[in-house]
Amino acid sequence: MNIGIVINTPAQVHFFKNIMKELEKKGYTIDILARDYGETIPLLNELGLKYLLYGKSPEGKIAKIIELPMDILRARNLLKSYRPQMILGFGGQESYSGFILRCPSIVFQDSEPHINLAYLIQYKMFMPFVDSIVTTKSYTDDLGKKHIKVNSYKELSYLHPRYFTPDENIFNLLNIDKKEKYVIVRFNGFDAVHDAGVAGYTIEQKRRLISGLEKYARVFISSEKKVPQDLEKYLLNIPKHKIHDCLYFANMCVTDTQTMTTEAGILGTPVIRCNSFVGKKDMGNFIELEQKYKLIFSFRNPDEAIQKALTLIQNQDIKKEWSKKKEKLLSEKIDITSFLVWYVEKYPESYKEMKNNPETQNRFN
Repeated sequence: MNIGIVINTPAQVHFFKNIMKELEKKGYTIDILARDYGETIPLLNELGLKYLLYGKSPEGKIAKIIELPMDILRARNLLKSYRPQMILGFGGQESYSGFILRCPSIVFQDSEPHINLAYLIQYKMFMPFVDSIVTTKSYTDDLGKKHIKVNSYKELSYLHPRYFTPDENIFNLLNIDKKEKYVIVRFNGFDAVHDAGVAGYTIEQKRRLISGLEKYARVFISSEKKVPQDLEKYLLNIPKHKIHDCLYFANMCVTDTQTMTTEAGILGTPVIRCNSFVGKKDMGNFIELEQKYKLIFSFRNPDEAIQKALTLIQNQDIKKEWSKKKEKLLSEKIDITSFLVWYVEKYPESYKEMKNNPETQNRFN
């Protein structure tokens, strides 16, 4: 069977890499369609994954909306050349292409439409065309009869202990001693369509955060956008695919992004998350990570987040505490890679089985 996979972000590269590997072992042919966005293409190249480029993410939210029809057309034309029997991805292009090419599309999502209007519009646009949508169990929205929930996180597809072994060579790449404390600070670009109206730290708040943290630890910045000249000396300079080794050994992660929050949390690294997604409409996975597993702290107010970060970094035993919390999470979540390989391989029977007996997923603990 030929399977087409549409990849639009670096996180999606990580999500699919082990799924693709396992499917190829079973004799499936995998063809990747990729969009030039952020670090997506460099990451695909570093991992040696072959792909066809279907588009480049334009600057600005309005431009992205205008470009969407052309992206869909290009994706459809390239996927047609692959002759796929199934298309996988995270939403739009694969859903529309699957409908046009008359092959099933399976979409994974962890972003929830109730968060803001832009998300809601995106969902309403592609949901009629998708065949099956898979989300985390913590997902609070009900997406209808096509929707199944699994007790895991998308980040466990690549950070589950079965697939991820931390590499201590990261200390050499960072040029620091293994005993030296360090913090990863991650800043979002907030340039996606669904980021409309969402904000994180201002430039001055970023400066105050960095100057406060460096009193207690080395600081490394990972940023989707260019940082001011005075902060450039803190920029993280490692291969893109080594970021999770860096997160694993870090003493703390401070971020205004979404994915890296979950990544650091399930690796046992304390996380201070701050953006305007936080609040009554926050997504279920972040609520669960904070309230059930106590691995992250979420703030809407940047000043409160900075204060918490400066307090937390002074806790000498924090990594030991978080390691225990991480183990509890891992013991309660399934291996989502194994589950999705089964789900794809057995589809549509797997969909019917999950609908009739959701506990089927427990075989993948």
